[in-house]
Amino acid sequence: MARYTGPKSKVARRFRDPIFGPDKALERRSYGPGQHGPNKRRPKQSEYGIQLMEKQKAKYTYGILERQFSNLFKKATAAKGITGEVLLQYCERRLDNVVYRLGISPTRRGARQLVSHKHITVNGQLVNIPSYSLKEGDVISVREKSKSLSAISSSVVNNSKSYDWLDWDASTLTGKFVAIPERTQIPENIKEQLIVELYSK
Repeated sequence: MARYTGPKSKVARRFRDPIFGPDKALERRSYGPGQHGPNKRRPKQSEYGIQLMEKQKAKYTYGILERQFSNLFKKATAAKGITGEVLLQYCERRLDNVVYRLGISPTRRGARQLVSHKHITVNGQLVNIPSYSLKEGDVISVREKSKSLSAISSSVVNNSKSYDWLDWDASTLTGKFVAIPERTQIPENIKEQLIVELYSK
């Protein structure tokens, strides 16, 4: 199972955004990594560099590697609608992302692990593919044997976020993918149009 396993704080500092969740290193040093610190004069970024950074930011945010992200973009290009928005919708429909959004795990990386370790069911069937794309009406649940896991229960208790396009029942640890989210319902700070411009070169 291919996934990013490198440093998280370094990446978050590069984008100056806590894309992997709360990060004390980013709070202490909210500037890009490098031995010369924040005072080093850095060359002005080119248009290509800005677009590339935005694509990398989206990839790291959703935990998707290059080839998989490129394939998602091709699917988004072929689909109806605004390509950039459709691309983000495909990312949001991933099972690991929805497990994270429901609050079953505090991070996408943790959600990915829960899915791959067979703790999550979709419509009553075990699914261990983090990239599984959900459809409207799909029901996501924590497997009966896994409901007692402390990692899941503590995450659910501490979760205070909710989304209009997801239904969640904390008493049964069951959620429903109600609808594909609109762009305004996706909170990620990603400028998807720059990604479209990059791939269109």
